[in-house]
Amino acid sequence: MPRPDPTCLPVVQRVLAIPTKRFQRPLLGYLSREEMAAILVAPDESTWSGQRDRVLFALMYNTGARVSEAIGLRRADVTLSPSRTVKINGKGRKQRVIPLWGSTADCLREWLPRIGQEPESPLFPNTHGGPLSRSGVEDRLHEAVQAATRNCPTLNGRRISPHTLRHTTAMHLLQSGVDITVIAIWLGHESTETTHLYVEANLTMKEKALSRIEEMPSPPLRYRPDDELLRFLEEL
Repeated sequence: MPRPDPTCLPVVQRVLAIPTKRFQRPLLGYLSREEMAAILVAPDESTWSGQRDRVLFALMYNTGARVSEAIGLRRADVTLSPSRTVKINGKGRKQRVIPLWGSTADCLREWLPRIGQEPESPLFPNTHGGPLSRSGVEDRLHEAVQAATRNCPTLNGRRISPHTLRHTTAMHLLQSGVDITVIAIWLGHESTETTHLYVEANLTMKEKALSRIEEMPSPPLRYRPDDELLRFLEEL
């Protein structure tokens, strides 16, 4: 084990004093409720893969799970009775339990008989029985967005990734009045500082806040020429 060397302290202090690089943080992209609803019903429910995709996207939206967390889910992680919950294994092996809407639970009840019955069976398998890959989820979501665009034109040209669904969950919880600390727990954030980005990106909340402040009347602006211009005009 290395021993501390006091002679290194001045160098360490100079390194720690170096300011962090400034960069422009892009605004978080998220979907409206209408856009999210269009994507959820876009997969073809007459096919096995379409049924899987519907359940996958519904659960990702319900839980705000990262794509890595979603594809890592196993059959044993889902509880539908007496409570409706899913256990998510997050970053740093931290687990969180998220409640499920009744509609999500109903989708899972229909889906579970179509996959492996072992507790460790992937909840969202590919056609070979193994878990879906990250790229597989991205491809399936891209296909669903293309299909949803026909009924929801605002999706046209949008760059939507699996992480967009996570942002959408957080934003919809925030717009519904859920406390930011609860959202942080819901998403598995280490601190509320990360979750605060959704407050900054939420234009609807900013507009509501602005509407609560009485608008100050502003007199109309009138142009007043300076003295030199007035003299010039009088000499014409």
